[in-house]
Amino acid sequence: MLWPMLALALAFCGIAVLAVLSVRVYAEVRRLARQVSDSSQRITRAAEDLERASAPLGSHVDALRRR
Repeated sequence: MLWPMLALALAFCGIAVLAVLSVRVYAEVRRLARQVSDSSQRITRAAEDLERASAPLGSHVDALRRR
């Protein structure tokens, strides 16, 4: 009777460890998703700023080519 109870206890402990690890993985995935989202928004803002900054330069280059 000792061995079946020991096997059951070990199985329960193994499932508990897997549950704790899966919660930790889920939390890290959520954190990574937030960081990726923030980085994506920063890249989008930087691209928009670059586009706005390059518009006057492009018109200046066109004016120089026409001369």
